[in-house]
Amino acid sequence: MARAISDSVDVPSATTRVQISTKKEQVMAITFKARAGNSGNVYVGGATVSAASGFELAPGNSISIDPSQVSARDTTVPLSDFYVDAASSGDDVDFFALVK
Repeated sequence: MARAISDSVDVPSATTRVQISTKKEQVMAITFKARAGNSGNVYVGGATVSAASGFELAPGNSISIDPSQVSARDTTVPLSDFYVDAASSGDDVDFFALVK
């Protein structure tokens, strides 16, 4: 059975990626939103996320990810596979996920 979870992630030091969770719950869908009050862009991706390799979100922007659209083989991915980074220290990213 799916359940919803949400949280906020602070990036205390710019250019230093932060794992959004250590939980291995399987994500069926996830949305990330950069806080409108952020000083700069944030980046969403995997363990190697950075300004050069992540999905860039300007303050207030969001992205929704359906893991089944990313991989033909997998319909879910572990929550712990997602990371965020920021161009400015102290910026925040909120997320909402459906997990099973």
